[in-house]
Amino acid sequence: MAEHSKQRTEADNNFLKIQTQSLARNRIISEADNIAQARDAKTARLRELRLQKEALDRAALALAPAKPKAPRKTARA
Repeated sequence: MAEHSKQRTEADNNFLKIQTQSLARNRIISEADNIAQARDAKTARLRELRLQKEALDRAALALAPAKPKAPRKTARA
């Protein structure tokens, strides 16, 4: 019983090969998903920081005194 038939051995080898490929594929997909999640989190964080900065800039601009406009020089013909 310790000896397997040639077909059984080939079937086991094919199964292990397919299983290894499947595990490798799943690992690659998992890594890609992790990278995408990290990128999305970073993008969201940077977007929030940009929106906060833009809001502060708008508030500072609204509070800043208006600059008087310099009179235009007329062009001579």
